[in-house]
Amino acid sequence: MKPLREPAFARLWIAAFFSETAEWMLQIALPVFVFQATGSAATTALSIVLGLVPAVLLSPVAGVIADRWNRRLVLCVVCAGQAFVALPLLFVASGGPVFVIYGVMAAQAGLASLFEPARNALVPELVPPGELIGANGLMSINGSVARLAGGWAGGLLLGFGGLGWVVVAYLGVLVIGSGLLARPFRRVAVPKPAGPHEPVLRAWLDGLREIGREGRLRLAGVVVVLTSLAQGMFLVLFVVFVLDILDGTEGDVGLLRGVQALGGLAAGFAVATVARKVAPTALLGWGGLALGLLSAVIWNLPALTASLGVFIGLFGLVGAPGVLAGSGLLSLVQTAASPERSGRVLSTVFAGTAGFTALGALVTGWLLNVLGTGFLLNVQAGLHTVSALVVLGVSASGRLRGKAIPAVPRTG
Repeated sequence: MKPLREPAFARLWIAAFFSETAEWMLQIALPVFVFQATGSAATTALSIVLGLVPAVLLSPVAGVIADRWNRRLVLCVVCAGQAFVALPLLFVASGGPVFVIYGVMAAQAGLASLFEPARNALVPELVPPGELIGANGLMSINGSVARLAGGWAGGLLLGFGGLGWVVVAYLGVLVIGSGLLARPFRRVAVPKPAGPHEPVLRAWLDGLREIGREGRLRLAGVVVVLTSLAQGMFLVLFVVFVLDILDGTEGDVGLLRGVQALGGLAAGFAVATVARKVAPTALLGWGGLALGLLSAVIWNLPALTASLGVFIGLFGLVGAPGVLAGSGLLSLVQTAASPERSGRVLSTVFAGTAGFTALGALVTGWLLNVLGTGFLLNVQAGLHTVSALVVLGVSASGRLRGKAIPAVPRTG
């Protein structure tokens, strides 16, 4: 837990918890609300896609902002902006048209595309280079607890109080997160200056070329494509799986998504402590393999039992390899990217994640009635497994090389 000894990182860590909790509340509540209002998996998939496309379109701007502007200030403004653009959901909750949700999800995704590169590029500035993997593990703990709290709250509030209750709680949580980011950070390790300001498109293309030049970043790109397609499939299929196959409720959707935080919490502690020196590719490969195999077990288990208790345990367990793989991927990108281009590289990775997640969700919505839920769920698990095998194979070949990251103290 050494990174938490840095006050700036500790404050970012707490602020990230509130931000991610709010995000999970809407991630659970809005797709369920749309599915219940329309009864259509394709429409639910469309709502998910519209919530991802802005992240792809804004990728060039997001990366340049993360490299040129004060990253803490970007995070603070984004939190406040997400609260503002969520206000129309109160209109939907009082009987307004469902299509308003699509606009809100698009606006939220656009703001999130600014948040993620800035936050993940900021972490290496707040901790010594040797503690970066541990810091990412702590961020994973945050994500796990936020998933548990936000997912559970989003599902329960939607089921018992309706969408209005979800929105009010969401706004309150974001206000706290924004407040924690209001004061400047004391940085202990900072990238080199970004240099002269180039046109946005040229600056973004410079970051994109870095991915093509660096073998570790190319490997991360392959992982992003395969796992993001799997995640897009999951976003659509999970709602159908719980409501139709397990015959669950809105609360069950939130519970099963949120309970993944329990395994993720344990994995996050492991990454932050005993596993903080493990190579990112090892975390990514073995974590991804366990995620794919365990997912396959979960998707096929209803043939034997639909007991909610069994699935609570399994979904809790599957959160662990997910966090290991996610921490490995993030650490791989952070350490492979040049410090002065880290924001642009990260924004491209997140844009790829959003784009292929959208593609996976859209294709799943179209094919669900043709191929069936069971078949597509197994394809989803297979994508995670193939991605992990690629990482382990490339890592075993010894073709990946690391590099040092310079550190210079600064405040701001």
